[in-house]
Parts: sequence; C-alpha cells; structure tokens
Amino acid sequence: MRTGRGTIRRMTPSLAARSAATPLGAWFLAARPKTLPAAVSPVVVGCAVAWSEGGFHVVSAVAAFAVALLLQIGANLANDVADFRRGADTAERLGPVRVTQSGLIRPERVAMATAVVLVLAAVPGLYLVWRGGWVLAGLGLLAMLAAVAYTAGPKPFGYLGLGEVFVFLFFGPVAVIGTTYVMTGSVSPLAILASLPMGSLITAILVVNNLRDIDTDRAAGKRTLAVRIGREATRREYAILLAAAYAAPLAMIVVGVAQLWVLLAWATAPLAVVLVRQVWTATERALNPVLGGTARLCLWFAVALSAGIVV
Repeated sequence: MRTGRGTIRRMTPSLAARSAATPLGAWFLAARPKTLPAAVSPVVVGCAVAWSEGGFHVVSAVAAFAVALLLQIGANLANDVADFRRGADTAERLGPVRVTQSGLIRPERVAMATAVVLVLAAVPGLYLVWRGGWVLAGLGLLAMLAAVAYTAGPKPFGYLGLGEVFVFLFFGPVAVIGTTYVMTGSVSPLAILASLPMGSLITAILVVNNLRDIDTDRAAGKRTLAVRIGREATRREYAILLAAAYAAPLAMIVVGVAQLWVLLAWATAPLAVVLVRQVWTATERALNPVLGGTARLCLWFAVALSAGIVV
C-alpha cells in the first residue's frame, strides 16, 4: 500500500508473523520492551542513594518503578503514532517495526492506549505526591507532558533538535533526584552527582537512534540535533556522553560524597569501549545492535554504581 502522511503501509505476512503473531504480541511490540531497562535505571540509582542516606522506603520504590515503566511505555506509544502521522515513519524506516506504520494496530487505538497508560501512571504517581508533596506533582505533570510532547503537539521538541536536553533532564536529575527526594525528603550532593551519568547514558541511546535515522529524519523534516550537526559530530557527541558518565564516579570520590566502591561502575567500561568503536564504523541498520547495547550498558552501569553507593 502507498506510504506517506496518514497512510498505513501493510506489512507482508511473513514480517508481520515475525513481529507480532498475536494481538497481544503487537501491543508488546508497541511497548518497546528493550527500552524499559534504561527507563528504570535512574530509579535504581535513586533508590541506592536513598538507602545510603538511611531513607529507603519499599512502597515508594515500587511506585517509582511503576511510574518510570508506565511513562516510558506511554512515551513509546505516543512516539509510534505521532511519528507515523507526521510522516517520519515510512517504508524506508531503518529501526525496529513500528505498529502504527506497519498496520499492526490502528493509529486511533495507539493514541487511546497512550492516554490510558499515562492515566495508569498517575495512580502510583499520586502516592508519590502524597509522600513527597506538590513538588513531585509538578515534576510528574512535566514528565507526562514531555512523554507526549517529544513527537506530538504543534511543535514537538524532538523535531526541533531539543530531544537530548529533555531526555538528559528527565532521565537524569528528575528521575534520580526525584526518587531519592520522595524517600528522604531532601536533595543531597550525592543524588545530584549520581543523576549525571544516568542522564548522559540514556541520552546516548537517543543519540544512536538519531544517528541511524539522519537521512529519513531529514527527509521527513524532523530536525533532530543529529540532522543539524551531521554524522561525525553526532558520533563525537556519543563518545563524550559515555566519557562523562565514567568521569562521574571519580567526581563523587573527589568531592567526598562517595567512597572508592562507586568505581565498580567502571567494570562496565569494556562494553562502553566496544559501543564507541561500533558507533564510529556502523551506519543505518547496523546501528540497531548499538542501540540495544547502549540500553544494556545503562542498566549494568546503574546496577554497578548503585552497588558501590550502597556499600
């Protein structure tokens, strides 16, 4: 079927069968499960900081994980339908299958599911507001707005080259410091510094995604930062973000907010080196494994850093 703005391209039966054999499988695909470990990584670190400061609270931790997962799923669904409607997802797409563009799920159903998931995120979110006060309410509303406004609305910031800024802020300081604050009631230097590597690593996932899609995004009028600065500068951006993440544990030690144990995060450095090398040599679809690898790096880094903070 013809592709373009507002037109669904039907997948071939074989591809559809591989992607989602059942309706439930299609929704599973729409949730983009490979992105979820990265979404919860900042919460892991925030919980570790709260534990080290004597304020860890189990129910708050569960609620924070639920909010993080549901907001990420909501953002994925919103991105799926919004990119299709704007013509950014076409038959030339280089990334994983998108359910709206491929015809697996109708656009209106994906849009409705986005709203449902965001409402569900508000349920544990209200508990966090009850625990942490109206500051948490404001951050939660901003996070929900950002989840949709990345690719939807009159001026989506993902199309304006601002995606990295918002991802860094919401997956770094907001997620880590917010998680710690709801348990301890305070913002500590450790929480601030621990938030920086998480923001850097999760932003690096977006950088790989945008590097892969430079040509298709440019054709669709999606002016990501990668489109604006080009491939070589985007590759340097990726390397700088990873380098900054690994410098953060050392900074924590130097300023005296953590012990040498936080250098456990450096155990994940070999994977980071491999990923940087791949970014400098791979193009288009060959970057998909780097995307998944960077998401795994986020999780393993978060676990190692958290172990070092707790110890």
